[in-house]
Amino acid sequence: MKLELQKAKVKNIAWGDKTALLADGTLQINKEEFIAAAADSEHFKTLDADLARPGESVRVCPVKDVIEPRYKTEGSGQVFPGMLSDVETVGSGKTFVLEGAAVLTCGRIVGFQEGIIDMQGPGADYTPFSKTMNAVLVFEPVEGLEAHEYEKACRMAGFRAAFYIAEAAWKAGAHVDTTETYELPCFAEAMKAYPELPKVAYIYMLQTQGLLHDTYVYGVDAKKIIPSLIHPNETMDGAIVSGNCVSACDKNSTYVHLNNPVIRNLYDRHGKDINFVGVIITNENVTLADKKRSSSYAVKLATMLGVDGVIVSEEGFGNPDADLIMNCTKAEKAGIKTVLVTDEYAGRDGASQSLADSAPEATAVVTAGNANMMIVLPPMEKFIGFTDYVNIIAGGFDGSLRPDGSIEVELQAITGATCELGFNPISAKTW
Repeated sequence: MKLELQKAKVKNIAWGDKTALLADGTLQINKEEFIAAAADSEHFKTLDADLARPGESVRVCPVKDVIEPRYKTEGSGQVFPGMLSDVETVGSGKTFVLEGAAVLTCGRIVGFQEGIIDMQGPGADYTPFSKTMNAVLVFEPVEGLEAHEYEKACRMAGFRAAFYIAEAAWKAGAHVDTTETYELPCFAEAMKAYPELPKVAYIYMLQTQGLLHDTYVYGVDAKKIIPSLIHPNETMDGAIVSGNCVSACDKNSTYVHLNNPVIRNLYDRHGKDINFVGVIITNENVTLADKKRSSSYAVKLATMLGVDGVIVSEEGFGNPDADLIMNCTKAEKAGIKTVLVTDEYAGRDGASQSLADSAPEATAVVTAGNANMMIVLPPMEKFIGFTDYVNIIAGGFDGSLRPDGSIEVELQAITGATCELGFNPISAKTW
């Protein structure tokens, strides 16, 4: 598979008569058409849209998902297969990307498991989406709508709106600034390539732990799959999307799946110091039997590929730590060197056990930060969304929202703050 990402840099965002990427890099959006693309009168009592730009005194909450606008211009299938488009295999051809733009979906779905995005101040330093030009959809459900139905309506509305922007901008003649090419041979050829280099695969854990803890692969809830091989390019066309209502800090939003930095870095090193042979997707389970099944199957696939090492990334915390450690121990016992990417819930003082499970085989672990660390978010001039859930949001507490509009919370409440794919501003030093 060979995929070309045709990237157009978005430098500003504004409402206007026609949706187009202007010559100065401004993404102009027709607000009425944008809302119409997301509209769903059966499920939404109200639907509005707003804009949030980097550096503005703006807070968006509660944020459910973040989506990068993309549109396939050439090749089989279309972005978000199994969601917006047919289930044809994607990951080849050409895909147009509005780099630096994002669609945020904002609504009280679960309430305590959505997140906060600040566009300035200390909170902005912890979310990657304070740097994107954001078009925000704000939903309120019709009376009596079940939470899972509301989540699906919001999810699909976000995909439709992001697709609308990208398609309209492309057809309006958007200029492509850069083109990135991603290509790997078939598995049989990959096994023979670069014989002098260690073969490395990526075990990509997807959050699937029950109702509203969902990730979708070609439209299928990943809790229903067994571990599978997937071409890394497929992720860049939206073959994997978020349906999660889990803690905001380490939820892998759809934007993050589209721009998975583990995959990008493995591509960067392919043919230099490693032979990147592919991606194994696996789920995170609730029962012990399912955890055993998926971890054994994922490691079996890695063994069949004959890899020397795997990178394993987690999504979520607590219960999924058991899946992470099972993947690690079984890979190490199979002779496969393993590196884990996770975050920590080490208490507000950082002194508690970081993971709910551990093993002596877990000797190489990359941390994305301590989600329990406290932060005070100053008041903002503008609030997009709803304030009434701030006190119960994961990472918050009764009294988190102060009378002056400031918020005291753990990093857990900030969207993407401790992303376990490394798609976050926190960095670590080597010593």
